[in-house]
Amino acid sequence: MKIVIVEDSRLARQELRTLLAAIPDAEIVGEAAELAAARETIEHLQPELLLLDVELPGATGFDLLDQLDHVPLVVFTTAYDQHALAAFERNALDYLLKPIAPDRLEAALAKARERLRPPPASAAPVTVKGADDMVFLRDGERCWFVRLGDIAGFEATGNYAQAWFNGQRPLIHRTLTSLEERLDPQLFFRASRSHLINLRWVQAIAPWHNDGYRVTLRDGHEVEVSRRQAKLLRERLEL
Repeated sequence: MKIVIVEDSRLARQELRTLLAAIPDAEIVGEAAELAAARETIEHLQPELLLLDVELPGATGFDLLDQLDHVPLVVFTTAYDQHALAAFERNALDYLLKPIAPDRLEAALAKARERLRPPPASAAPVTVKGADDMVFLRDGERCWFVRLGDIAGFEATGNYAQAWFNGQRPLIHRTLTSLEERLDPQLFFRASRSHLINLRWVQAIAPWHNDGYRVTLRDGHEVEVSRRQAKLLRERLEL
């Protein structure tokens, strides 16, 4: 497991190195103490896991994630618990409070191993659903039978997702990534870690922060497209 440590404290980096030395499959391939160096290190080394401090000099770990083209699995390491909700909204694997206990670090790496493990060779292929497929949605006591092409998009909510259609926002007990695997990529586009959008619902596209875009959908939703995904969106939509 290739790991990059992003931590502005030299002592904290040393502590992580010591803890990781006891874990046989943990390979530290790089370190950084501030945002610019971290971005360059991650883009160059393409790690599988990022151990990321929330507080960086003049920036935050969230700022770093917003600027990455390649976003690895992320475990936040911090002395403050007030950022936990924001971390899990970014689909963080775990949130470790300093001083980091060895068993908590091992548990976080176990989650990473599970994510990185390839699917069994015998696994049945996933059936991809297109615009004319009807899907059944249920949220509590309410149920809907909806044409997939009529759904404007999906938004991550923790480990679940919300669908947008006809003014409704039912909660779906699937992650955004699992939904993406089941949907036609020519119809639904992963705009960011938090959003899947229906390309047929795109009404306007405008330049946005960090070379990204802001996409306006026909139902009024506005979605920010990250820099990396903006490039893919251009490739998808250009002649």
